[in-house]
Amino acid sequence: MGTLLDGTAATPARDAHVVYDRECIRFVGRDGQTPPRELVRAGQVVPDLRAPDATLLPGLIEAHAHLFLEGGELNLDRRAEYLKQDAAGLLAAAKTRLEKLVRFGVTAVRDAGDKDGVGLALSKLNRQAERPLMPCLDSPGAAIHHRGRYGSFMGGALEDYASPAECVQARVAAGADRIKLIPTGIINFKQGAVTTEPQMTVEELRQLAAAATAAGRQTFAHASGDAGIERVIESGIDSVEHGFFVRDDQLTRMRDRRIAWVPTFAPVQLQVDEATRYGWDAQVVGNLQRILDAHASSLVKAHALGVLIIAGSDAGSCGVAHGIGFFRELELMESAGLPSLAVINAATGVSAGRLGFRERFGRIERGCLSRFILTRHSPLETVRNLRRAKTVVFDGVPLVTDDSYNPPGL
Repeated sequence: MGTLLDGTAATPARDAHVVYDRECIRFVGRDGQTPPRELVRAGQVVPDLRAPDATLLPGLIEAHAHLFLEGGELNLDRRAEYLKQDAAGLLAAAKTRLEKLVRFGVTAVRDAGDKDGVGLALSKLNRQAERPLMPCLDSPGAAIHHRGRYGSFMGGALEDYASPAECVQARVAAGADRIKLIPTGIINFKQGAVTTEPQMTVEELRQLAAAATAAGRQTFAHASGDAGIERVIESGIDSVEHGFFVRDDQLTRMRDRRIAWVPTFAPVQLQVDEATRYGWDAQVVGNLQRILDAHASSLVKAHALGVLIIAGSDAGSCGVAHGIGFFRELELMESAGLPSLAVINAATGVSAGRLGFRERFGRIERGCLSRFILTRHSPLETVRNLRRAKTVVFDGVPLVTDDSYNPPGL
């Protein structure tokens, strides 16, 4: 292997040897180190494949996606009509799009919540021994928000339970792999700011986080606006999702407390790219661009500080198609100033290490599942090359893909 990106290392490895089977990776040798004889077939003197001009990297992890939503649909009326389907219809569509993602090189997805049980059903399907060829997926089920505040389309109200602990216990009983919280509203694009007060107090968040930890579940929180982010940081939540308007001092505390950050550039960038479609005037576009520029600056600072940066696109949001939108997110992280290797690590080993999926993947190392990408278009030159022709190996099964994808339904 010409170049090996193992998912966590700060530098690539050269002249690597990798031995794997359908179950897992059996050996990884760097700088010409060859495998022990017991891992080589009797009489074999050369590798099954020589690829001195290729790059091997782990399969990608999409850390923030809403599988129940069709992200590629830009028409707001059609998006609203789509959501009128019953749960069975939403699940069938979500299963189809999840299965498509393997050929993108996406081998795991952290679903970010829905109120109709779509993510929970996909998570249950993933646990079956004879599951279809699809990425590993886990889900929080319904996100938790306050009644009358942002989040009703993907969550359920905290007020439905006598206490935060009972709310978390109900989510766990329903099958939640994680606990998703919605402590803040969203950005007011016209004003270029988060204009509503946070919807959860620090004490509520602490109780929710403590109950989740007691149940062995990680927490992740939709949070934009420095006031809401402050409450998340001070409550013991495991990751900040979106994080627009994060302050430098907050980044430092996130690093010190190992709070991960999933910056999700793609949905806001889409509003700039499609400004004419949505009727945004020059002032709004200027607001959006200032937000994105500040977010890019924060990302570079976070990387320099050592914050755990994890890649997620918020796929399912308007215009952010699953798979394609994730490629776009990685490209936006690179354009913001993150080195290509740091972007790749954020989408592979760093993500796997922090998010603690039930299966072992996201790294090229002994014992990890055989889920990786082989490409002759180096992603170190630009992560845009991840869109190009490649071979995706999923549990030992090679899938040769070109640079065209099947976007309908994504």
